[in-house]
Amino acid sequence: MRQCDRIRFMSLSSGSNGNCYWLEGRDGGILIDAGVSLRSLKAGLQMYGIPFERIRAVLVTHDHSDHIRFLGSFCKRLRVPVWMTATLRYSTPMGWMTGPWLAPVVRILPDKGPAEIVPGSVFATPFEVPHDATQTVGYGIEIDGERVVIMTDIGAMTTEALGLASKASTVIVEANYDPEMLRHGPYPPELQARIRGGHGHLSNPECAEAVRHFMHEGLRNVFLCHLSAHNNSPEKALETVGKALEGSGVRLIALPRAEASAVFEL
Repeated sequence: MRQCDRIRFMSLSSGSNGNCYWLEGRDGGILIDAGVSLRSLKAGLQMYGIPFERIRAVLVTHDHSDHIRFLGSFCKRLRVPVWMTATLRYSTPMGWMTGPWLAPVVRILPDKGPAEIVPGSVFATPFEVPHDATQTVGYGIEIDGERVVIMTDIGAMTTEALGLASKASTVIVEANYDPEMLRHGPYPPELQARIRGGHGHLSNPECAEAVRHFMHEGLRNVFLCHLSAHNNSPEKALETVGKALEGSGVRLIALPRAEASAVFEL
């Protein structure tokens, strides 16, 4: 297996249409969530010369369909360990496409401390965040000595999330909606209330406030994920969150919703 000299990150898709992220180090990489088809996954990775053989494991954040829709296919084709919490193991739908293939590869994350996801290379610590799934976790990931935090679908920031992000060189964080666009957009009041109610999604201003809290000297990258198609735009998200990073030199990127991003060296 070829080695990667640099830690690399890409998004295969980031939004309600599907979510899947790739994080790669010297001994291979991991996928976070399984919300894209195998065809899209293969096309996105092959665009940058990344073979399936580099995939060493899959992490699952929660059991909403846009994050696990193709989990059965991933299990069947990739046959690599799929890591999730005990709660998610027993809440994940066990339909005909998932049930037969998940059992042989599933691994349960420990209640405390990191799990060794790729031996000697990648370690992951889940942390619970408020969201209206059975359980939703973000991950503090150590890969080749670098710290990366990913938190998608988070209704409100937590002390634990901010603490982990304040020690990371790269943070992938939700910036789902602009409050004015949501208020005047096409969603009915009930759905609007769900989104902004503390267990739905994080707004651009809430994301910016979180960035101000976890900003530190070692932070190099902030990637904005899960932008709403109807209630946000990359320009609005970048403008709002960018104000929290002015003068810092931190790279700020809004990830595309429905297609693969570029590959970013971290």
